[in-house]
Amino acid sequence: MFRLLSKESNIFSIPVYIGVLLLIVIAFNFLDFNTLDLISALITFAGVALGYFCFNAIALNYQSHLPLFLYTAFIFALYPGDLDIGIAISLFTNAIILLLLTNVDMAIRKNSYLLVGSLLALNFVFLPTTWPMSIFVVMHIIGTSDRIGLHFFRLFFGMLLIAISYFSIAYYFHLNSWDPVYFPFAKLEMSPNLENYMWLTPVALLIIYAVFDHFRHFNLKSPVSKFKYSFLLVFTLAQLISILLYMGTNYEYLLLIALPASIMISRTLRFLPKYWIKELGLWILLFCLFIFKLTNYFNINI
Repeated sequence: MFRLLSKESNIFSIPVYIGVLLLIVIAFNFLDFNTLDLISALITFAGVALGYFCFNAIALNYQSHLPLFLYTAFIFALYPGDLDIGIAISLFTNAIILLLLTNVDMAIRKNSYLLVGSLLALNFVFLPTTWPMSIFVVMHIIGTSDRIGLHFFRLFFGMLLIAISYFSIAYYFHLNSWDPVYFPFAKLEMSPNLENYMWLTPVALLIIYAVFDHFRHFNLKSPVSKFKYSFLLVFTLAQLISILLYMGTNYEYLLLIALPASIMISRTLRFLPKYWIKELGLWILLFCLFIFKLTNYFNINI
């Protein structure tokens, strides 16, 4: 199976995977249908579908089927059907931000920070616990921009536009009370329920090994590969902060790292020394994701 997934993808691959994604979203929403779930499902589908195009934009997948397949497997395992609207919006905005920041046209990247700031603010309105994404964008500006002050101004001006719009709408509808959820910094402590995710331990180990292997061979990589992988690591770190601090039992938060995890794990499997190790690692990964999915419907204990 690993050999089959290692073949080069073509222009028709992404539409096929998007079709499979559509079937997954429809299947998990078929038996529990209401208007709010429909809106959330549509936004989730759009965000995850845009994620497929991020693979080619980031260009660390060697144009193979493996990361696309793993990404689809992660979505299947982690998508609950009735996804919170905040996480759905976050998936959608994160995909757009990644597409903007990884655009090969330097002019588009430099002129996109106003839109990126607006998307970050919109993301915060729907899900305040994703504030670490702003840290990722700030670090990206510092590490890549030649006019940091100008790009910071564009970023914060975009945030200001959304803030003014949001408070104007709230004032019009007489929503004058302050919801403490919009200040998610009161108790910054580790989520106490991480032991519920023991079936995902192989996934975590593969990601850790991927990071270790990257730095072990850091001097052998090209400057472009170093930059893109560092970009991916900072993005993953920003999402992990939200996951570790706020996930609790809401395992759908893990969807936020489905894309970078797919890229890192596919690269790890690709560079393992023996073919049988690659095949075994892939099947263990798929088995654990499937069992984790079943634990949400059945009580499976070791």
